[in-house]
Amino acid sequence: MQLSKHFKLEEFEKSSTAIRLGITNKAGSGEIKNLTDLCYGVLELVRAKFDKPIIITSGYRSEELCVAIKSSKTSQHTKGQAVDFEIAGISNLELALWVQNNVDFDQLILEYWKEDEGANSGWVHCSFNQESNRKQVLTFDGKNYINGLPEAKWSGGKLTN
Repeated sequence: MQLSKHFKLEEFEKSSTAIRLGITNKAGSGEIKNLTDLCYGVLELVRAKFDKPIIITSGYRSEELCVAIKSSKTSQHTKGQAVDFEIAGISNLELALWVQNNVDFDQLILEYWKEDEGANSGWVHCSFNQESNRKQVLTFDGKNYINGLPEAKWSGGKLTN
């Protein structure tokens, strides 16, 4: 099922953990509507800016899948309101900074990004709620949530490590 010009429902429901554990990970109609809103409110804007395919590493998650991966059953992923993603060749910090400054979102988290591990370490988590968005920005280092994003280092108009 096509959710928007560049995104299909299957991309959001795919989970190697769900397959391995025999967990059904299918979004219902409410979650599909939220995923569609997420595509148009966030992902299509990112796709248009960077003009490269977006790799979705985690989208919709059933409650059972959240339990299996030790995530919260109340995660915005279970509502179809959150996505973890990255773009090959684009620093996840640069991606998060662009989202922060150009997109309406509920929560933006730069997860597991480490400056000394290269531009594409970690991933970007972004959630979107059609009703209202908190614009919360965090960095998660694997242990702690820190308000805001790391300070970017720019050289010649490009983000450097």
